[in-house]
Amino acid sequence: MKYRAIAPTDVTVSEVGFGVWTVSTSWWGINDEALGIRLLQQAFDLGITFFDTADTYGNGLGETILAKALGDQRGRITIGTKFGYDFYHHASRRGHEELPHDWRPEYVRFALEESLKRLQTDHVDIYQLHNPRLEAMQRDDLFATLEALKREGKIRAFGPALGPAIAERQIEEGACAIERRRSDVVYIIYNLLEQMLGQGLFELSRRHQSSVLVRVPHASGLLDGTVTPQTVFSEHDHRFHRVSTEDRKQQWQVNGLKKVEQLSFLWEGRGRTLGQAALQYILAEGCVASVLPNMYNEPLLREFAAASDLPGLAPEELARVNELYADNFGLVSA
Repeated sequence: MKYRAIAPTDVTVSEVGFGVWTVSTSWWGINDEALGIRLLQQAFDLGITFFDTADTYGNGLGETILAKALGDQRGRITIGTKFGYDFYHHASRRGHEELPHDWRPEYVRFALEESLKRLQTDHVDIYQLHNPRLEAMQRDDLFATLEALKREGKIRAFGPALGPAIAERQIEEGACAIERRRSDVVYIIYNLLEQMLGQGLFELSRRHQSSVLVRVPHASGLLDGTVTPQTVFSEHDHRFHRVSTEDRKQQWQVNGLKKVEQLSFLWEGRGRTLGQAALQYILAEGCVASVLPNMYNEPLLREFAAASDLPGLAPEELARVNELYADNFGLVSA
């Protein structure tokens, strides 16, 4: 495993991180806590030291399970968690709908103290605004609080985890975070098939010496071999909405797999898997500090962790990917 620094800080993260949501929510992955703990511990044994969670994952479970699994390794791991959704006073939700946000300084401090209790630690390494809108990024009192918490040693770095949907809006929010708020990190969706956020924010990150964290590197299963033409999603799977009509299925699943077929030059005869190639493409970007794939079983965990130690993509491979993406892989746009 290789490691990178969060550019303007002394925080170090493993190139491949572990997104704790796969072992703490019902939206993806597993519901067996013992298995989740075992996977977190195996990840650490494989060299993964960056574990990213959120207070709202499983209404606190995403933090408590991390403490159970790796509390005795606190000095050797980097913890990221998120705040902003007020699940303390709005515990119920329908499906995957968003909970109300609360960005008041007093709520931020309250949420952090609760997270520290669940994580059984005295500080959070990377504290992230969870899916903020632009109005949150424009709050001086919010960022004054985050700067104060940094001075107090309760957090070491901060920035937004951008989402959901509407990439143009996320680019505006990310740009505000980088340029106006001098955020240490910005957390985005980026992969071989979904590059809009990277195209909008990587140059800004390089210019202002901030770092980027990347989630959904495998395009929700299209880029790791777990989604096939025959795959059917249950209504409880967060990907169900992508294929809930024939038109949506055509655009995401069918066309997505057609694009993946055209990328086979990245792994066939190259000594790497599809899933590893997808991670290496992202790690080729210098401002990316860590990429966090969905890992919910031991084979995926071992495959993805090993990607950091393989030779990176060649310049000609990167150039070919960029040509295909610019042409939408030869497919007619929706």
